[in-house]
Amino acid sequence: MKKVGFIGLGIMGKPMAINLMDAGYSLIVLDTNKSAGDLTHKGAEAFSTCKEVAANSDIVITMLPDSPEVKEVVYGKDGILEGIKSGAIFVDMSTIAPSTAREVYDSLKEKGVEALDAPVSGGQVGAEGGTLSIMCGGSQAAFDEVMPLFQVMGKSAVLIGDAGAGQMTKACNQMIVGMTIQAVAESFTLAKKAGVNLEKMREALLGGFAQSRILDLHGQRIIDRNFDPGFKIKLHRKDMNIALEAGKEFSVPLYGSALVASHMDAVLASGKGEYDHSSLALLMEQLANIK
Repeated sequence: MKKVGFIGLGIMGKPMAINLMDAGYSLIVLDTNKSAGDLTHKGAEAFSTCKEVAANSDIVITMLPDSPEVKEVVYGKDGILEGIKSGAIFVDMSTIAPSTAREVYDSLKEKGVEALDAPVSGGQVGAEGGTLSIMCGGSQAAFDEVMPLFQVMGKSAVLIGDAGAGQMTKACNQMIVGMTIQAVAESFTLAKKAGVNLEKMREALLGGFAQSRILDLHGQRIIDRNFDPGFKIKLHRKDMNIALEAGKEFSVPLYGSALVASHMDAVLASGKGEYDHSSLALLMEQLANIK
């Protein structure tokens, strides 16, 4: 099996890396990451720089918060670009700007390295269960080579198109998710203020055309008042900014996305940035004067 370098052992990256190890892959991690110890105890090898991780890996995976972090580990001092070998494959599974994905692809291509942008959907639950949806941009050859890893980490992986296409698809995904959460939050707030039983309403709606995974999972979160993060609203706000910037780049007005982003800003301003993105419901209830 190929040696896999994994950089970014956070709420998503750590379970993804563990799933790869459990499937038999030899993993290489950064020993500067606080979660590295959990992986080295399972047999992972650790190095102190991204350059060393890349130099000792056949496939390098990153799972980082945003474009600046990806650029830092790729282009920074002792970064991936300094160590990665010709013939290796770089797979960025972060959610970043499509333009950044294309820039990284071009830089690595000059070193004889194929790059895939491969953001995911499914949250922490999907990362832990190996049921993520993976959307990719890059070459067919690189996609085919990494597919066995994708099959460990996710339930589906689709090559969308050339470099950046995976990130553009993820931006569209986050627009749909954000606006659907907004719709669920508004409808539940209206029903709650009107005295309607939310549990019964959710049950009824799940049997009709309004059925969705968000209504199912986040509807239950709102009912249970469980806003512990499966996906933090501050991270979704970051993703909405990626979508809005893409809209500007291609001159596409994104009115609904802009509205949801502004509501997310209000939630962040109230100090709830660490809450789950379903906490949009808390803002709606506040605006509706529901105590």
